[in-house]
Amino acid sequence: MSRRSVPVAGPLVLLVLVAGCSTHPTLYPNEQYQKVGSAQAQQDVSDCEAKASQFVKSGGSGQGSQMAREGARNTGVGAAVGAAGGAVGGAIGGDPGEGAAIGAASGATAGLLGTMFGWMFRAPEPDPTYRNFVETCLRDKGYQPIGWQ
Repeated sequence: MSRRSVPVAGPLVLLVLVAGCSTHPTLYPNEQYQKVGSAQAQQDVSDCEAKASQFVKSGGSGQGSQMAREGARNTGVGAAVGAAGGAVGGAIGGDPGEGAAIGAASGATAGLLGTMFGWMFRAPEPDPTYRNFVETCLRDKGYQPIGWQ
């Protein structure tokens, strides 16, 4: 009896690529950018990003609490929608209370998992404090940030 191997390299590579994606500021090619050139501008962006990361890491940002609020909201909405749908399904099947309980639990789980793994399905968005810090740092150096990619 032969066993078929399950290819895991493809999904692992995709996960690493998705997890490794990040956004960086885009600079308007103003006088400062023209004067220092692309290489120096990118070095200045990296410097500002490093400073911003250190600031956020030291407690200058509330990204964790933002994620907790989003998770609580999504879990609550999922529970409410699941309970309503479960009650309707349960009424058809004969026990609306049981259907509502099952629906609420399923909806809450879906809401929580959606928050936890939602980063996999949307473009990465930097923490607002981090983003503002980087943009302010770049402006202080004479650049004009015009967006993030």
